[in-house]
Amino acid sequence: MADAVHIPDEAETRARWGNFAWTAENAEQAKKVIARYPAGRQQSAVMPLLDLAQRQVGAETQTNGWLPVPVMEYIADQLEMPYMRVYEVATFYTMYNLAPVGRYHVQVCGTTPCMLRGSDDVFSACKNKGLVKGGTTPDGLFTLTEVECLGACANAPMVQINDDNYEDLTYDSMSAILDDLAAGKQPKIGPQIERQTSCPEGGPTTLTEMVSENHDYRGQWKEGAR
Repeated sequence: MADAVHIPDEAETRARWGNFAWTAENAEQAKKVIARYPAGRQQSAVMPLLDLAQRQVGAETQTNGWLPVPVMEYIADQLEMPYMRVYEVATFYTMYNLAPVGRYHVQVCGTTPCMLRGSDDVFSACKNKGLVKGGTTPDGLFTLTEVECLGACANAPMVQINDDNYEDLTYDSMSAILDDLAAGKQPKIGPQIERQTSCPEGGPTTLTEMVSENHDYRGQWKEGAR
């Protein structure tokens, strides 16, 4: 697994983020999120508020965002819950970053299905582009993390970069994705081979007669088929 992340110095972190507060837009969003839950159950909003806070930090730092301790304390105060309870949630899920990351957070699945299907090649592509597990590139562009299953086993190997999944990867396709991101381009999201979501490569293999009559492979129903 990845090397342990480097937690920034607490004094520096508090000096930078000790006065954290929601932007006007996010303050309204936070109110809407909390209002989803009955009175006295507002602590259930902790996960979406952590995500919202991480995105705000990301917008302020031009990165994928992270959760400084003072930001977690701010959320704890708003939800009237112990700081440690918020910290427990943030440390349990890999979707929350406990240290600064780059503009693009490259999370490579290294669990068995992806490993068997070539995640080592994906890691090699990352390494040859200067990415190191647990670290951020000197230009601040990429942070590489190895994570557990991301739920796309049928499309292994895969990575999640910020909010997007890239699947059916090879060394070459992963290299191309990183090149596009570095150049400010948006790579193709999803499978990197010719198939729709997790359907068989090359088209359907069952119910082919029904498909050919009513449905094209790209997901469009023919007029009158319903």
